Amino acid sequence: MVAWLALMVIAIANGALREYLLVPRLGPKLGHVASTLLLCVFIFIVAWLLTPWIGARQSADSWKVGALWLALTLGFEFLGGYYIFLNSWERLLADYNILQGRIWVLVPIVTLFAPRLALASM
Repeated sequence: MVAWLALMVIAIANGALREYLLVPRLGPKLGHVASTLLLCVFIFIVAWLLTPWIGARQSADSWKVGALWLALTLGFEFLGGYYIFLNSWERLLADYNILQGRIWVLVPIVTLFAPRLALASM
């Protein structure tokens, strides 16, 4: 949970970076892409740094960590986004529309695979 909370702090900081630096300089579409890719890199770095601390020493353990992180992330994004931040379901799902150039779907994919990839790289 501590590692996932670190990821949430990084994700929120990444969102602020996107809105205040990337989007004004790159535009909304390219700012979104740059922010998404940057967050994916940060997720992998956190997984790589914290996998030994978490104790995920075997493949099954790393998959469990990734699955937990994914569930927490999607729960926060959709339930928190809808009930706390009052976004519509349409707006929440819009970031997943690859046909519109939205690549946010990479974030949950990387979140799931990052602990396993981090373990394999050690």
